[in-house]
Order: sequence, then structure tokens, then C-alpha cells
Amino acid sequence: LGDIVLRGDGSEVAVMEKAGFNRADMVVAVTGDDEDNLVICQVAKVRFQTPRTIALVNDPKNAEIFHRLGIDHTVNATDAILAQIEQELPVHALIHLLSMRGGGLEMVEVRIPSQAAVAGHRLKDILLPQQSIVALIIEEDGSPKSPDPDTVLHPGDKVVVVTRRENEELLREVFSRPAPLSSPYGPLSLQR
Repeated sequence: LGDIVLRGDGSEVAVMEKAGFNRADMVVAVTGDDEDNLVICQVAKVRFQTPRTIALVNDPKNAEIFHRLGIDHTVNATDAILAQIEQELPVHALIHLLSMRGGGLEMVEVRIPSQAAVAGHRLKDILLPQQSIVALIIEEDGSPKSPDPDTVLHPGDKVVVVTRRENEELLREVFSRPAPLSSPYGPLSLQR
């Protein structure tokens, strides 16, 4: 493959001919305008018999229309941006679910990362911050589980905890800090 740069309106047939659409195995239209991307792909299919077309869809509502009109594959710009943002978010993020009225209590969710020290350990072996109670465990497959002292935490589990606001950072550290290279004996805790 070589680099070819052409200047012109990519939705015009003359520009498409000059770019060699008649030899293309695939056309990818990635302008910031959904209408242009649709026209480019449709002309490529109908006029140049391009076997495969891919279009960037800037408005997610247009994806179904593109498929109905014969575009082989769409890339949703919104989904791509959200996926990039999700990759940048920390896996061990603490999510606020509910603020309880009075008393300064919060219901939070913490996901257990794959390398967390608490993974593979029973709840009774994990020293939680004071006034923190594990209320629910949502297993990686989405199944809810009522916790008991012998419940073992697994990577991917979501732990729902009722705790005081001032304990949130400590709670995040307890559930997400990496396992040490050599396992110490005794309860897992974070001393402060």
C-alpha cells in the first residue's frame, strides 16, 4: 500500500474515480458528516461495486438507517469515545450508589480487580474500616449474593458496602490494593 493524497469532495464521483474506487476492496468513510459518509458508501457500492463499505456514524440514531441502506459496517463515534473513556477510568473505581439521610452514610460499590489482595479471601479475613458493612456481592456473572463471613471474594465481583463518607478512600484501598508478592499470614487489612 502506498500513500495517496487527493484534494476534493469525497462524495463526488470524479474524486472517487481519481482515487481508484473502481479497484477498491473496501471503502471507509469517516467524515464528520453522517450524510456524506452514507453517500460515499452508497456510491461506492452502486457505481463502483465496492464489495465492502464501512461508515463512521456520528449520531447513533443513524446506525440502523445505514444498515438498512446497505452499508456493511458502521462505527459509532459515541461508542468509540465512551469505550476510550472507560479504558482510562481506574478499574477499582468506587461508585456512589446512594446517600443515606442523616448519619453521613453512603452505599458504595467497589469492583474487585484481578490482582487485588482480597481476591480469593473470605470476608471474615478482611479488616474493613469501622462502621462499614458489606451488604451485597454481585458476582462477575451478575448474580446477587447475600454475604456471610465465609463468602470468598473473586476478581470481577462487585462489593456493595454501607460506610461512612470519611471511610471511602480507605475502603477503596482495602478492596483494590494489589496482592503482595509473598502472602503474609493473618487478616488482610490496611492500617492507618
